[in-house]
Amino acid sequence: MTDKIIISCAITGSIHTPSMSPYLPVTADEIAESALGAAEAGAAIVHLHARNPADGRPDQSPEAFEPFLKTIKQASNVVVNLTTGGSPYMSVEERVKPAAVWKPEVASLNMGSMNFGLFPMLKRFTEFRHDWESAMLEGSHDLVFRNSFKDIRFALDTLNETGARYEFECYDTSHLHNLHYFWTEGLVKAPLFIQTCFGLLGGIGPHPEEVLHMKRTADRLFGDHYRWSVLGAGRSQMPIAAQAAAMGGNVRVGLEDSLWLGRGQFARTNAEQVTRVRQIIEGLGLEIATPDEAREILALKGGDQVAF
Repeated sequence: MTDKIIISCAITGSIHTPSMSPYLPVTADEIAESALGAAEAGAAIVHLHARNPADGRPDQSPEAFEPFLKTIKQASNVVVNLTTGGSPYMSVEERVKPAAVWKPEVASLNMGSMNFGLFPMLKRFTEFRHDWESAMLEGSHDLVFRNSFKDIRFALDTLNETGARYEFECYDTSHLHNLHYFWTEGLVKAPLFIQTCFGLLGGIGPHPEEVLHMKRTADRLFGDHYRWSVLGAGRSQMPIAAQAAAMGGNVRVGLEDSLWLGRGQFARTNAEQVTRVRQIIEGLGLEIATPDEAREILALKGGDQVAF
């Protein structure tokens, strides 16, 4: 691990819906403003999804990304990471298209298929402004988020040409082994930026021993050829970030992963979560990475090589 801790911030995602929090960014202006606030607070990387401004539905058309990409680029040196996860209800061709068009420095890439259970949120949230919200959550009783070897190969073949590197999202140990296969085949290059994801129903749980298990597995498979980061879903966000930071790992926060700042307290901005995790990191006597330091750590192509 390196001496500097990279904070990534996932600004809006596709899992939480507008009725769940009045603070979830939906419009292009809201997404841009929230991303810039996160960067100002200390995020070196912002991870971006787009939404339909009318009803907040996930929108993976390249045109939906353009307004906030250009605003962020003009106002900040922050590293931009574009999702290829999109929504688990989308095809891989649809999910990859924004990164193929805009050629970011980083694109996320899910490393395996999995059950994707969002329906537990129906216990907490019962009133919705838009019909698609409850239908999407209810539909996850029978949802497999498809990321087959063919799908992953399609994403790599499409995006390797752009010079983008990847945030490899691994929700279980099998995903680490899938990544190892693609690495040994020469389809991805070190240093690998591995995001181990905890606490989503269908993936590995958020217990500290499970965090250690993922780290030990990655160490055994990749040695010093990777950079480790974590995200914890919901209430596990900050405890898992604190555990990883204490071990020298990088961290991801943001309203995509959790709507909360504390028990029963909504995060009003992504910047609030970045500030909180920065306090944890600096309280451990560690330093956060700037965007340019993150570029060096992850061997990125540079902000002048993107298409926005």
